[in-house]
Amino acid sequence: MLRCIECGREYPEDEVRYRCDCGGLLEVVIDLDKVENVFDGKNITLWKYKSFIPVEKRVSLNEGGTPLYRLENLQKELEMRELYVKNEGANPTGSFKDRGMTVGVSKALELGMDKVICASTGNTSASLAAYSAKAGIRSYVLVPSGKIALGKLAQAIVYGAKVVPIRGNFDDALRVVVEASRELGVYMLNSINPFRLEGQKTIAFEVFDQLGFVPNNVILPVGNAGNISAIWKGFKELYEAGFIDKLPRMIGIQAEGASPLAKAWKERREFKPEEKPETVATAIRIGNPANWKKAWKAVEESGGSLESVSDEEILKAQKLLASKEGIFVEPASASSLAGLIKLKELSLIEPDESYVLITTGHGLKDPNIIIENFKLPEPIEPSLEAFKEVL
Repeated sequence: MLRCIECGREYPEDEVRYRCDCGGLLEVVIDLDKVENVFDGKNITLWKYKSFIPVEKRVSLNEGGTPLYRLENLQKELEMRELYVKNEGANPTGSFKDRGMTVGVSKALELGMDKVICASTGNTSASLAAYSAKAGIRSYVLVPSGKIALGKLAQAIVYGAKVVPIRGNFDDALRVVVEASRELGVYMLNSINPFRLEGQKTIAFEVFDQLGFVPNNVILPVGNAGNISAIWKGFKELYEAGFIDKLPRMIGIQAEGASPLAKAWKERREFKPEEKPETVATAIRIGNPANWKKAWKAVEESGGSLESVSDEEILKAQKLLASKEGIFVEPASASSLAGLIKLKELSLIEPDESYVLITTGHGLKDPNIIIENFKLPEPIEPSLEAFKEVL
């Protein structure tokens, strides 16, 4: 069933609905008495946890099962006891959005929908387009004109989506999508749709399955704020089902130019949207996160925190993760490492605890950032002597 996180009203799962009549966000409630204990560290894929996922149909591109690495070099350099990264860029279209789309598009088919829609800064559009292609249904993606990384735009185009640029930012595009879903009968698959988050919560299941324990802290980027609440929901379901006996702290990181949640948290004031969000981290360039109430609840319940980092800190962390560990992520993903470094410098985290960083998208999603900030050296003559001079 669906339940409002604010007033508690319940709705049937087969009703096409994204919000409660009171305006509150909805969450899916599953029967935890029916879930299976499959946490043996083997054959890890998203659909391994099918008893936790409330859909019968399955539109899949073999998502999930993303690698979890021990960051041994950075662990030593940053003087941390136990540091890992869960690399979601290894999903089929290169981002964590595939987890939500495999469930969301499956639900669309169950509901008899033949058209799906989303607003996107890039990754959602690529994922929606791919899974819609697999399902054989039409997809529409609304993107901020001139504000989407070319790698992501290319994906949406080649997968066959109808790409519609909007004169405005992500928040403007989402407003149109919400209206279209209500008036035109197009199924919306932004993270306001609670079934999207049912796929994304499997990150928690995989972290536990791969490590064999629950880390003290999970740090991840926050844009539209669905992922942090989804992962927290996953851990809570594991706890309530009796599979784990402790919960992690959830730490969300925003870019300074798009950090309404972090500002409200640190200043202990009411949430206010950022009217003109700007950051090099395009995937989290969102000024009015639709799921901010769920994210706030996740951070508060877990005893976690919210922080913001500058574009300079993000790009430095992106290069550090690649050059020290061989893991290339898009700028938004690097905010998790940038946040860890900042929080450690401020003495706001304990270095002897365990940390899992969630990196949400592959670096090739947004290669322009790297190229624009790097100058190739002058060409050399094609001779060993010339190369010796370089050495």
